[in-house]
Amino acid sequence: MALKEQIKQLAKEYAEDTIKIRRHIHQNPELSYEEIKTGRFIAQKLKAYKIPHEHGCAVNGVVGIIKGKNPDKKVVALRADIDALPIEEANDVSYKSKNKGVMHACGHDVHTSSLLCTARILNKLKKEFEGTVKLIFQPAEEKLPGGASIMIKEGVLENPKPKSIFGQHVHPPLEVGKIGLRPGMYMASADEIYMTVKGRGGHGALPHDCIDPILITAHILTALQQIVSRKSNPTIPSVLTFGKINSTGGATNIIPNEVKLEGTFRTMNEKWRKKAHKLMRKMAKNMAKSMGGACSFKIVKGYPALINHPELTLKAKENAIAFLGKKNVVDLPIRMTAEDFSYYSQEMPACFYRLGTGNSKKGITSPVHTNTFNIDERALELGAGLMAWLTVSELGE
Repeated sequence: MALKEQIKQLAKEYAEDTIKIRRHIHQNPELSYEEIKTGRFIAQKLKAYKIPHEHGCAVNGVVGIIKGKNPDKKVVALRADIDALPIEEANDVSYKSKNKGVMHACGHDVHTSSLLCTARILNKLKKEFEGTVKLIFQPAEEKLPGGASIMIKEGVLENPKPKSIFGQHVHPPLEVGKIGLRPGMYMASADEIYMTVKGRGGHGALPHDCIDPILITAHILTALQQIVSRKSNPTIPSVLTFGKINSTGGATNIIPNEVKLEGTFRTMNEKWRKKAHKLMRKMAKNMAKSMGGACSFKIVKGYPALINHPELTLKAKENAIAFLGKKNVVDLPIRMTAEDFSYYSQEMPACFYRLGTGNSKKGITSPVHTNTFNIDERALELGAGLMAWLTVSELGE
């Protein structure tokens, strides 16, 4: 039997168990940097599959190794993230989260269970391919500085050193049975902004006796948006969003002393990213000063932009078409969301693709990061099989 057919057969054979694993992980979500039980569970599964592994990279991460024939010929890495989000689940399902206020709302339970199944498939077929597969089960994708950066610092990409890396992510807009890819620039960098505007509070009826930080804040917000619309090259995607504004001590008839804001800045060009940081600081501080107030402006630099290696991604697309059929492999647009998989893409050729998990007929359409996110679990069989096929195809190059 051809290797592709063996992979499909094993993915189907393991599908029921993979669903059980996904549901167990979904029921027991853990937040970033707190994935203690999740890491143990992954390690236990790899032990049961007789796959050599180490548990403890970046505290809760797990790294497995599968050696085929001639293991030194080439090394390919596969990555899944394992953390959950601080969201209270609203789904009425038998495998609903047991941890109050915590939910796998971004599909990391899918990524983890799928990679465990991929590992099982590849370990079963390790006499059928040459090279080595490195399995990376990574904690803390959802929170800075990102588990990827920590694992890289701790040597996850050494001994053995991969030549390339693959990662997959759930994608509700894509119907189950399909996947999407995009070579080159794919996802944005992401920085966090923390701003405090200070004035002098007082009675709302006597604004002339005050320095109104709310009015100053309104001017700053408008001015900052002009940096994106008037200072950046229109060919460079940029997004500036403030999602949280709070005043300290304000009321209908009270002008507060200060206003605190939190936001995000995203782009796809490192030179512009650095320049925009300087412009935003200068604009906010000078605007506040000109109106009699003051402004502190802190930027926490987050994940870099994610760049899919063009050649690796185009080869992956060809191999995906061979596995799924041309109609089930689609081209993706750029996204202004961010992913710490981008750190791996800075170290070696990387391919990050999207796994279709939606089913509009069954009402499975909720986006990620929502309390009703769920998947069509048929995606697990496809996701595991496809990643196994992409891996052996890459090793065979």
